[in-house]
This record gives sequence, structure tokens and C-alpha cells, in this order.
Amino acid sequence: MLLPAAADQNADQIAYWNGAAGLRWLDRQQTQDALLAPIGEILLDRADPRVGEVVLDIGCGCGATSIALAQRVAPTGHVLGIDVSSPMLERARQRRPQALPLEFALGDATVYAFAAGRADLLCSRFGVMFFADPARSFANMRGGLRRGARLAFACWRQPRENPWLTLPLQEAYRHVPRLPEVGPEDPGPFSFASERRVRGILEQAGFGVIGFEPVDLSLDLANGLGLAAAVDTAVGMGPASRALDGQPPALRAAAAESIRAALAPHQVGNAVPLPGALWIVSAANS
Repeated sequence: MLLPAAADQNADQIAYWNGAAGLRWLDRQQTQDALLAPIGEILLDRADPRVGEVVLDIGCGCGATSIALAQRVAPTGHVLGIDVSSPMLERARQRRPQALPLEFALGDATVYAFAAGRADLLCSRFGVMFFADPARSFANMRGGLRRGARLAFACWRQPRENPWLTLPLQEAYRHVPRLPEVGPEDPGPFSFASERRVRGILEQAGFGVIGFEPVDLSLDLANGLGLAAAVDTAVGMGPASRALDGQPPALRAAAAESIRAALAPHQVGNAVPLPGALWIVSAANS
């Protein structure tokens, strides 16, 4: 398996996304895309990609956001999707419509050699919270932007505001050991929850006109397919899946039953909606 040229301090994350996490995303790619589609639509609305623009999509994963961006900037624009996960990028390349002005690159955005001063927009759907030194990473990405270019990305707010992720995890903890404690600024899904921290990172990297839009929404863990599908999603993605990874089948089954019992009161027809909370962060390369 190819691995990207990378900053040493990002090695743990690169190993993770080329291992169990990347393979889980591959197995659940369609479910994940459906679950996160409303967020992608909000992000693209705020990012406002335009025909003819050059766009960088950071942490593009299996390519859903990159494809949507390329559809907006076609036929004369161009999108570069970059990710550290070799298996996820392979899926992205398989999904890429041939007519779109879109390419994918295996790389760590902390050190990737972006074409200097070319891009009009830097975009990311949950792909920028995993850098060990985010100010360095954003400074490198900024080097690929023209003066006046825009930045727009989605990141999660505090864990307590995201029961769709935390409720299954707490139920899993009834049966399996807790994951190692992660600090609020350590790389991970909630490392950009603090507006103050993210503003400081972007200012240090050289961005200006920084804005934070709080977005609250319900995420249907079932994707309209009922309670069993919601349980399958809960045990197959997010922190609960990480806690259950490698555990004996009996413990996994017991955890799944606890998660089912916790999700059942939230069921509405074939949907199982739970609250999610994120920031849409915007800035300019001033």
C-alpha cells in the first residue's frame, strides 16, 4: 500500500486512516455519504464554488464532496481532492465521473506541494481536524491559494452537542473498555470544537475575515431504513466503532443491544434522528 509523504507528527493519523478506519469507511461508503449528505449541501452552499474556479478539497476521503465541487466548477474549473488514505482515494478514483475536471492526490496537506497561488477556494468536510500542528498545515494550504481566495470547512462542535456520536459510545462503554483519553486539542473529530482555538489557528496561518456559523441539525442514523439500520450505523462508524474494534463477538453483541435500547426511543417511523452540531468556518486569504 502506498503511503503519502508526510510530516512525522501526523504518522499516527496516517496509519489509522490507512488501516481499520479507512477500511470501515470503504465498507460503509454509501451509508456514510447518505448520512452526511445534508452537511455537504450546506457546506457547498456556503463555499459557493463557481464555474471556472480552482478548488482544493482537503481530506476528500472517498470523493463525494470533490465530485460535488467539480460539478459546480465544470467545465472550465478544476478540483484537486487530497487525502492521506490510500484505500479511500482508490475508491474516490473509481467513483470519479470521467467528464469532470477532477483529480485526486495521495498526500499530507501539512507538507504537500500545492501549486503556488493558484486556487480560488479551499474546502473540507470534516477533513482538517486531524493535524498535529494545524497552524503549520493551514499555512501550507494557504500557499496554494491566490490572494483573496476563500476558505470554507465543516467541523464538529463539542461532544455534548453531538449525541448522534456520543450516545452510542456511552452505551458501548457499558461493555468494553474506554478508549484512551484524548485532550480537547489532540487530533480527532472534536479538536476544532473551540471557536477561539480555530480562530487562533487561522490567524496564525495568515487568514483573515474569519467567520463561524453554528449549524444544528438532526442526523438520521437509519437513513430511513429502520432501527436495525441505525444500530448498524452506530456500531460501524464513529467513536463507538473504534471502541468496539477487536472486541470479542459476545461483547460486541451486548453493546449493540444496549445501543438498540438507547436508540429505540428516538425512532420516528423508519428514521432514527439524533442531534448533531457543527461549525461552518469561513475565511479569506487576505
